[in-house]
Amino acid sequence: MTPINKARRRAEEDAKVKGYYLVPDPELLEDLLEGLQKNEERYGYPSCPCRLASGKLELDRDIICPCDYRDPDVNDYEQCYCGLYVTKDIHDGKKPTNPIPERRPNEKQGRAYTISNEPSIEASPKNFENNNHSEIKTKLWYCKQCGYVCFREDPPYICPICKAKREMFAELAVRIEIRGKS
Repeated sequence: MTPINKARRRAEEDAKVKGYYLVPDPELLEDLLEGLQKNEERYGYPSCPCRLASGKLELDRDIICPCDYRDPDVNDYEQCYCGLYVTKDIHDGKKPTNPIPERRPNEKQGRAYTISNEPSIEASPKNFENNNHSEIKTKLWYCKQCGYVCFREDPPYICPICKAKREMFAELAVRIEIRGKS
């Protein structure tokens, strides 16, 4: 199976589980799947093809496809930000796809690129090791409804197990003790 077919199968399976559909436009679908496949080759994980990734897993957890923003976007706009996942009405041509607002917070977007002071250069990929974003505070989060646990900067918008909203997540305090031999 080719890498693009793997990306297609993974997206189709995920869409089916959630009751979503993949975008009906074959050219757009192919472009999005190719972007997922290329990002997985580049970074080792399938970051959203519609967003600039940092290349650092701990910074990009929220944009690994399907991203944290997909379900709220489909719920509010009947499609995700890039348009890969859509509702039945869009898939069947009853409603058009439309641009939707970016839900990812600006501070998370800013980690993936640097705005230059040079007027001729708008944005360029950042070199993570040479900036001040190395102080990422990952935390242990658990879903109070089902017990799902994840280790990341922020809890997901929706629990991937029970679909509880972000408000149902609580931070777990972690204490590490190192004891010497007696």
